[in-house]
Order: sequence, then C-alpha cells, then structure tokens
Amino acid sequence: MDKKPFYEQLVAQVEAIIGDESDVVANMANLSAILFDALEQVNWVGFYRCVNDELVLGPFQGKVACIRIPVGQGVCGTAVSENKTQRIADVHQFSGHIACDAASNAEIVIPVRINDRVIGVLDIDSVAFERFDEQDQQWLEQVVQVFEQTLIRYNVDKL
Repeated sequence: MDKKPFYEQLVAQVEAIIGDESDVVANMANLSAILFDALEQVNWVGFYRCVNDELVLGPFQGKVACIRIPVGQGVCGTAVSENKTQRIADVHQFSGHIACDAASNAEIVIPVRINDRVIGVLDIDSVAFERFDEQDQQWLEQVVQVFEQTLIRYNVDKL
C-alpha cells in the first residue's frame, strides 16, 4: 500500500503548523497531537529530551509515561546511544524494553538531531504488532526533519 499521499499531506500540515513557530514546547506539543490524531493504531506519541545522560519526558499524547529513561536503555535510550531510528515490530522481543503501557506492541523511535548531536527523540507506540513499516519510517523521519529545520531556524540547540 502506497502511503505517500497520506504522508505528503501530513508533512504539509506539520510544516504549516510548526514552520513559523519558535517555541520548542509548543511545537513538540502540536507535533504530538497531529501525529496522535492522524496515525492509526497508535496509543502514545511524544518526545523525550536529552538531559545529561538520560531522556526526560516532554510533551506527549496518550497515557501516563515513564518520566526518565537512561541513555542506552529501552527503545528510546537505544535510539540515542546508536544515533539511529529504532523500528520495533514486537517490543516484547526487544531486550530491555521498558513497558510504560502494557497495551503497546510495536514502537518507532526517531532521534532528533542538531549538528549531528542527538538532543531528543520522537517516540510512537502502537497496539498493533508490526505497525510501522519502511514507508512509515521514511516519512516519520521526514516529519522529524521538518522539526529539526525549525529548531535550526530559531537557533535552538536543546529540547
């Protein structure tokens, strides 16, 4: 199934809403809301910010979440330590998975970078196994790139 038309519209919506806004928290909040509303079968969408050697919860949509995650632990911490997107078809098979919501079965975590330095992650959880495919990954990485460009435009170097 070609997801291009859906994601092109989503990226355009993201650009329209956050493109000219300098407030980082507002942009993370709106991005979380846009994705939570638009994506099917997701139960959590939000950001974790890199603060020292751990990830600290940022704006999100969904149930109560873990507040702090050590870098290198769980899917989010692994995305930071490896500096690459983690697309997990079955989180129950991921060694060291941190279960904030037992209903989550799949997850994608995309690093947010400024000058090749990870400053946080976008985390999306799903109730469906194998929810995220290669197309989802490529387009969601593009959504994060729009966010990164906004951060660069307004000289923001941390979340």
